[in-house]
Amino acid sequence: MFPKVKVRSQPRGSFSVAEYRALIAAARSLRGHSHPVLDRLTAGERFWIARELLVMPDELPWLIRWMVNTFVRPSDIKLMKHKHIEVVRGKHVYLRMNLPETKRHSQPIVSLRPAVRVYECLRAYRETHGFGGAEDYIFMPHLKNREHALAVLNFFFHWVLEKTGLEKGPLGQSRTLYCLRHTAITLRLLYGQGIDMLTLARNARTSVNMVERFYASVLSGEMNVGLLQSRRGRMN
Repeated sequence: MFPKVKVRSQPRGSFSVAEYRALIAAARSLRGHSHPVLDRLTAGERFWIARELLVMPDELPWLIRWMVNTFVRPSDIKLMKHKHIEVVRGKHVYLRMNLPETKRHSQPIVSLRPAVRVYECLRAYRETHGFGGAEDYIFMPHLKNREHALAVLNFFFHWVLEKTGLEKGPLGQSRTLYCLRHTAITLRLLYGQGIDMLTLARNARTSVNMVERFYASVLSGEMNVGLLQSRRGRMN
């Protein structure tokens, strides 16, 4: 017999709408600026990121918006190529993303409409730099080591967090790129009209249990007081 051990799940620190906008504004303002660590390096001193890469990349504001409008994990970012993305234009406009399998999930992901504009702008930018082909990676395509590419993006996202003073979540959690995925799911729970947990979980490649434990746990009834007080229409 083993004793029962209760484990308290601590949700990652998602961003509010105001904080999300502040992140984008800060990332845009820092584009093209050298990271402060570059000024502290002495001649000949090495850093884990090459000196020529210690400049805020143009793509970081797009990355922030992309993650909040696509529900993807940071691990998806390093694997995504243009061949995995299809723009769908019909009654609804969205991206259909057939991404490589992650965490035993392989179903396509459907994005929100703003992700289409983000992707089209990013791809046009990529094509001007010779990286718009089907086999090219969407983010940091010039870095062949994809683990390193993701680490570089995390490094610059942390700079944006420092710039905005948002390094810590409401419960003291250290924030990372993964918090953008948390934000995507949390905002859908808050503002998605009548969305159900199963649909959201399937599209985010997770389970209903995980949504309840790590995403919905930070929500309160008052956040959606309008839905709580809504009434069905009278039957004729």
